[in-house]
Amino acid sequence: MARRRRRSGDVFSMSFLDCMCCGFGAVILFFMIINSQSDLTTDQSMALQAETNKLEVEVLEGRKNLALARTSIQKLKTEEEEAKDQISIIKALIAELQAELAKYDKDTLAKIEAVEKLRSDIKSLEEEVRRLMAAKREQDALGEQIRSFKGDGDRQYLTGLKLGGDRTLILVDRSASMLSETIINVIEFKTLPESEQLLARKWRQVVASVDWLTTQFKADSQYQIYMFNNTAEPVIKGTEGLWLTAGDGNQLDEARQTLRRTVPKNGTNMHAAFQVIRDMNPRPDNVIILVDSMPTMDAPTSSKSVIGGGERLNLFSSAVDLIPSGIPINIMLYPMNGDSQASVSFWALALRTRGSFMTVSRDWP
Repeated sequence: MARRRRRSGDVFSMSFLDCMCCGFGAVILFFMIINSQSDLTTDQSMALQAETNKLEVEVLEGRKNLALARTSIQKLKTEEEEAKDQISIIKALIAELQAELAKYDKDTLAKIEAVEKLRSDIKSLEEEVRRLMAAKREQDALGEQIRSFKGDGDRQYLTGLKLGGDRTLILVDRSASMLSETIINVIEFKTLPESEQLLARKWRQVVASVDWLTTQFKADSQYQIYMFNNTAEPVIKGTEGLWLTAGDGNQLDEARQTLRRTVPKNGTNMHAAFQVIRDMNPRPDNVIILVDSMPTMDAPTSSKSVIGGGERLNLFSSAVDLIPSGIPINIMLYPMNGDSQASVSFWALALRTRGSFMTVSRDWP
């Protein structure tokens, strides 16, 4: 009986184990199937999660960029508003400055007009003062003149000559050209007797001019009168290099009479005339030259019978170099027809030495 129980128990045990093994196998197979599906799902889920994360990052980056763009736009709007405000301020400032400038221009124009009016008034007053002072000097001079000079019609003569100074030197051109204003008339006069040459209108005018000048001397001043042609010599003989006293009326009358008896002749030597200025001791402080044309020689004699304008200008320039500096040279020009260089050259000399220049009219003095 014992054997039968052991046998029947063994059969039952084998069938159960088979079932258990089959069940376990099925379970294992099920789990393997589920696990494989789970891995596939997990990989897909991870891929989707990664894509989702990437998209989220891109969204976040986009939002960030959008936020930055909005911030930049807001900043630009703010700057634009500030720029508009600055532009408005600048425009207002420009308008204010333009208004001030217009007012300044108006004020400046008014000031300029006022200044010009003041200058005009000052100039008028100065001219009036000069006129009154000139009238006073004339009145004073009437009491100081050693000699008197009366022109045609009892006219009062006014010139721009500077007649002041303590030592006045008068240089009188007595060359042949002083007989007339034209070369043809000069040649005709030279054929006449000396008595008729002395009556030449131009020479008589020169003598009258010297006569008028001597009436302007002050009694306590000094003077000297030289005449020159190819050489230079004092009008009063024996007074070479000496200063004469203007208060001596007899000497002035003698000088006038000597000039009236002198016949113009020969050429014009300006070197000799200007050398007199250098030789005077003390030197003059005022020089008056009565002349009509440019020089024709630079020595007492010349081998040339005809001399051109260029050569005469060179002679004049070299003669001017002899004049000491600081002495005003006043020119009284009696124009010679055809000598156009004379007026320009003598005017330049007067200007350079701060003297005066006067072209003498036919009816003066």
